[in-house]
Amino acid sequence: MPDRPIRLAVDIGGTFVDAMELDARTQRVRFRKAPTTPAAPADGVLAAVAALGTDLSEVELFIHGTTLGLNAVLERRGATTGIITNAGFRDIFLIGRGNVPPEHMYDFQYERPASLVLRRHTAGVRGRLDYKGRVVEELDPDSVREAARLLVDEHGVRSIAVCFLHSFLDPSHERAAAELIRAAHPQVSVSLSTDIVREYREYERTSTTVLDAYIRPTFERYVDALAAGLAGGGFAGQFLIMRSGGGSMTADAARTSPTHTVLSGPAGGIVGAGYLAEVLGRDNLLTFDIGGTSLDTCVIEQGTAAAAYEAQLEHFPLLIPAYDIRTIGAGGGSIAWLDRGLLKVGPHSAGADPGPVCYGRGGTRPTVTDASVVLGYLDPERFLAGQMGLHAEAAAKALDEQVAQPLGLGVVAAAAGVYDVLLARTVGAVRQITVERGHDPRQFSLLAYGGAGPLLAALLAREMGIQEVVVPFAPAGFSAWGMLSADIVDDFSRTVLAELSAAAVGDLADRFREVEAEAAASLAAQGVPEQRAVLERQLELRYLGQEHSMVVTVGQDLAAEPIRRSFEELHRARYGHAMDNQLQVLNLRVRAIGRTDRPELVRHPAGDGDPARALLTHREAYDFGARAVVRFAVYDRAKLAPGDRFTGPALVDEGTATTVVPGGVAVDVDGYGQLLIRERR
Repeated sequence: MPDRPIRLAVDIGGTFVDAMELDARTQRVRFRKAPTTPAAPADGVLAAVAALGTDLSEVELFIHGTTLGLNAVLERRGATTGIITNAGFRDIFLIGRGNVPPEHMYDFQYERPASLVLRRHTAGVRGRLDYKGRVVEELDPDSVREAARLLVDEHGVRSIAVCFLHSFLDPSHERAAAELIRAAHPQVSVSLSTDIVREYREYERTSTTVLDAYIRPTFERYVDALAAGLAGGGFAGQFLIMRSGGGSMTADAARTSPTHTVLSGPAGGIVGAGYLAEVLGRDNLLTFDIGGTSLDTCVIEQGTAAAAYEAQLEHFPLLIPAYDIRTIGAGGGSIAWLDRGLLKVGPHSAGADPGPVCYGRGGTRPTVTDASVVLGYLDPERFLAGQMGLHAEAAAKALDEQVAQPLGLGVVAAAAGVYDVLLARTVGAVRQITVERGHDPRQFSLLAYGGAGPLLAALLAREMGIQEVVVPFAPAGFSAWGMLSADIVDDFSRTVLAELSAAAVGDLADRFREVEAEAAASLAAQGVPEQRAVLERQLELRYLGQEHSMVVTVGQDLAAEPIRRSFEELHRARYGHAMDNQLQVLNLRVRAIGRTDRPELVRHPAGDGDPARALLTHREAYDFGARAVVRFAVYDRAKLAPGDRFTGPALVDEGTATTVVPGGVAVDVDGYGQLLIRERR
């Protein structure tokens, strides 16, 4: 057996930090929560680990998902950032694109959020490449030194983004500029566009580099503090951080490219969902993750999660691989409020501090969690397995005074209204990634997780005609569990911009070999043995003259016709037709994968089919099928066994999460202990 048999995964949410321990000897899993500590996020992580009581000297792997970079941008807590680019092009980032977000399409008073970089913090330097990467003007070192002096000494910039025109074809000017800046100002953080992405589109590449520079100092301090805290507890294993597009990377690699972590919070759950889809034989899944502050949903089709190679953070584009997730501000901590007599839920959240009113930490505005207490879904005495009592009377009072009385409703009706509004917003989010993209949600199972996902999942399924809801074990910690099955991943790309032809294929093969050498070196640097390294090739293609593209996977033997057939097959599946037009190759991509050992899903012995052994009590709660308060059976999930079956109205309590089973719905417990919820026939 290994000297260090324990693996730890920790996920930071808006309200709680989830920590999960896996013992490789027995495949036993333990799970604990601790409050998120926004002022010092590493403290919350270390507190969650301490709650597990794990001996860190026995930990082989610590893997972590964080929204630190994301929150730094949303809350404008990043470093004072400057831009150095070519003379005459200092306004590329500030001008951006002229598009308006869809949700503001008809808002004629819409104003973009304030820029991350002030104009006086941008500087142009002499030196220029043309569109083929040829040197038009050599980089002027004195110009670079003066620009850096101006930004650092006169304007107090602490992080600099370097992004030159056409540098994706030749990074030498950017690298030379970085050396000059670091020599003159070693205390300043420097981000190069060509270290992050080697693709065309100047604004998008500049935006990605600016975001990297903006969050890098904060991220580095956080990772250093967390690493020191773990080491102080005896940890000497491998420290990995989740990537936005799935997979993980070493903490050292994350320090040099923190933008790849900004959307890593929900990525662990999607990795776990893909693994669960494979084990359970569910090719098509919709992930449904509701935490303390947000709701995240993603499509998994034929076992593969939908992905994109450009993400969006506020209105800033990011040229990074990321799961195609639809996120809305709707979680357990989302605040219920009135807007000119209309009930709204979110996007504002009570967060971890002060949190919902029922937490008793100073919160005064009613939230979804408070409504859940009023509706009878959460037991104030058993919340978080009894570790944290809830103040039910305070929750009811806040909801009554701020929502029920102004609307002329009873407090239970007001709480039900909060759920109705939340459900309507949820349906809209799920429709965006299913119906609006050609998917029929009735062909999918709904995987519900997060602390609040199982509260709403059965109602969403009924509303959208989804036939099955799957609630995994420990749904509140499912994202952390998913991280334990994440491979080490790195992505590399090169812009090609050439027509697909037999003559071009030879050049593509040479370019692939060049990028694959870089990808293999990255895996080796992260400690991946050669026998566990896998390199996947992809091409991003479009019809010549079009804007939108699609990515197809290609093998080692490149040929124009098979590539075209793969593209047309995908185009027909997505758009219903294909054309005879010439194809253009935009980018070639290589995904480097270091395979890791995934946790085993353990089958449990079958029970006798009678769930009575798990019955805790009966409780009055609100049934949305009857639109009334009725008697619910309450089951202890830990005592349910495979083969058990029961019908709603019922609640399944597992301490850290509660599953609501409305009337008319049946629940089966499968061999792995997952709850399978379907309409009763």
